[in-house]
Amino acid sequence: MKSVVISALLAAGLLASAPAFANKDLATKSGCMACHAVDKKVVGPAYQDVAKKYKASDEAMLIDKVRKGGKGVWGQIPMPPNAAVKDEDLKTLVKWILDGAK
Repeated sequence: MKSVVISALLAAGLLASAPAFANKDLATKSGCMACHAVDKKVVGPAYQDVAKKYKASDEAMLIDKVRKGGKGVWGQIPMPPNAAVKDEDLKTLVKWILDGAK
C-alpha cells in the first residue's frame, strides 16, 4: 500500500511539472525554436523578452501575429506565417511565452 501512495505522489509531481516541458516541446515541434530561444536572442527575440514587452491582454494580438507572421516589431527580419500550427497550440504557446516561457 505504501508503494502505491508513493507512486501516486511521484506521478502527480511529474504531471504538475509536465506543462512547462510540454510547451517547450510544442514550440520545438512547431518550428519556433529554430528562430527563438527561451533566454537569448537567436534570429527572433528571446521568449523572456517577449514576456517583458507584452501583457496577458495582448494574447489575441500575439496569436494573430504568430499565425500570420510579420516584421518591424523586433527588427526587419520577418517571422514567417505559422498557419499550419493548430489554433489551440498557438494559444498554448503564446500563454507559455507570456508566462515567461518557464
